[in-house]
Amino acid sequence: MVLVLFLVTLVSSAAVGVVNSLTSGLIEKVKIEKQVQAIRAVVPAFDNDPMTEKQIVKADGGELEFYPAKANGQLVGAAIKTFTNNGFGGLIELMVGFTPDGSIYNYSVLSHKETPGLGSKMDTWFVKGAKGDITGKTPGAQGLQVSKDGGNVDAITAATISSRAFLDAVNRAAKALAESAK
Repeated sequence: MVLVLFLVTLVSSAAVGVVNSLTSGLIEKVKIEKQVQAIRAVVPAFDNDPMTEKQIVKADGGELEFYPAKANGQLVGAAIKTFTNNGFGGLIELMVGFTPDGSIYNYSVLSHKETPGLGSKMDTWFVKGAKGDITGKTPGAQGLQVSKDGGNVDAITAATISSRAFLDAVNRAAKALAESAK
């Protein structure tokens, strides 16, 4: 009985290991493609390869990834992969695009564990023309805040914690961008 159980466990473990080794390359490729699509979505049109010019910047106990977007050798924007651990469901990762003057061009939510139907609305709530539109705004030294905290960004209805966390990630990116320009 023990031998049979051992063999079943051995075969199962080996199968999991084989499946992992077969899919890990594909998973990494999909992850990189998702990141490239996010970069394209958050900055103006560019002709360089931002992935090869990536810079890592330490900020607030973590690392932010900077992807410079250039057209004809001129900087047209920067995509910054940023994060916050303050979400209602924990970690939120964003790709935020900035124009050379420091204003927000667009953003893309990379990952989150926010409540479906509430905090998960961050995918569309803060885009151009939406109720909480942050595009074109320059976070500046004080950063963006929800209106409930005295700011000028409308929070997602019934998801103020998620909205504050989202803006925390955006402000983290803006602050790191401003510091890197010095």
